Amino acid sequence: MSFRLGLTGSIGMGKSTTADLFRAAGCDVWDADAAVHRMYDVSGRAVAPIQSALPTAVENGAVSRDRLKELIGQDPSVLKTLEKIVHPLVAEDRAEFVSKSEADILVFDIPLLFETGGNKTMDAVVCVSVPAEIQKNRVLARGTMTEAQFEQIRAKQMPNEEKCAQSDFVIITDTLDHAREQVEAVVVTLRKQIQNA
Repeated sequence: MSFRLGLTGSIGMGKSTTADLFRAAGCDVWDADAAVHRMYDVSGRAVAPIQSALPTAVENGAVSRDRLKELIGQDPSVLKTLEKIVHPLVAEDRAEFVSKSEADILVFDIPLLFETGGNKTMDAVVCVSVPAEIQKNRVLARGTMTEAQFEQIRAKQMPNEEKCAQSDFVIITDTLDHAREQVEAVVVTLRKQIQNA
C-alpha cells in the first residue's frame, strides 16, 4: 500500500512547482487539473457526456472552458450538472493512477482538497504557502487574469491560514531552493514512517 499525500494550496502559491519537486524526489504525482484537461480534450472521457448535457459547451470535438464559464455565468445550476459528470470521471482517473503506480509515496495535487473533503482520503496533507502579497504578484504576473478575477477565485477558496492549520506539513515556496529543501525533508520523514509502519 502506497502512502497517500495530498498536496494543496491556493492559486499562485507554487503548487505545480512543488509537485515537480516531489516528482524529482521519487514520488508519483497525480494532478487533478491535468486529469480534467485530458478529459476535456478531443476524444477525452468527458466530451460525450458533456455534449449530451450541455451541447453548446463542446466545440471542435473538445470541451471549451470559455464556453463553460459563459454557461455557468448565465445559469449557476450548470456547475452542478458539470460536477455530476466530471467528479466520477476524475475519481476513476485517480483510481487508475493508484492501481498503476509502484512508488512508495503517491502525491495527489488537488487545488480544492479541503473544500471537497478530499483530505479525508489522504494519509497526510502538504499545503504550499507564501505571503499574500507574493501570491498576488505571481498570479498577476502570469497575465492571464485581472486583479478582480484573482480576488474572485481567492474568495472561493478556503483561507490560506486555515489550509495551513489543517495540514500536516506546510511548504513555504518563497524560493525554489527553499521549497526543494522542505520537500526533501517531508519525503525523508514519510519514508521513515513507512518503514516503521
